[in-house]
Amino acid sequence: MFNFNFSGEFVAFFVFSVLIISGAVLMVSFTKVVHMVVSLAAVFIGIAGMFVLLEAEFLAFVQVLIYAGAVSILMIFGIMMTKHQEGEAEQAKPLRETLTAIGALALFGILFYAIRQSEFPEPEQPLMPSSADNTMEIGKLLFTGYVIPFELVSVLLTVAFIGAIVLAKKEAE
Repeated sequence: MFNFNFSGEFVAFFVFSVLIISGAVLMVSFTKVVHMVVSLAAVFIGIAGMFVLLEAEFLAFVQVLIYAGAVSILMIFGIMMTKHQEGEAEQAKPLRETLTAIGALALFGILFYAIRQSEFPEPEQPLMPSSADNTMEIGKLLFTGYVIPFELVSVLLTVAFIGAIVLAKKEAE
């Protein structure tokens, strides 16, 4: 019924899966925000590893550069710039924990059943030729067909960054 081929790719998939799942569980389990951000960065790195396994090197690079690097550092700076009171966290209620566990197991069961029952058709041809450079193809598309949305996003990010600086200055004064 199950035919497993224990190749290096399978082992890497298993390692990245464990990294992603354990990082996500630790993210919601920790009480200190800095520890949560580090766990989230581990999840981002695991997802980048999955992109490498899918031969999407550009997405893996962006995942590490933007999410694991910039977003995690931005969160840590946000934590450092705001005031936090060391207080007791709300105690979890046993009924809520039990219902959450039952819901998570039910969701897992439904997804497992749906995936096992689905028949995915084989693609007639690959999306890109195997010898093509994915990064070059994405760059060509980004700077030809999608140049206006690309520039609009850069302007939007610049305005958001300037707005964040202005808000931070007002609070400092």
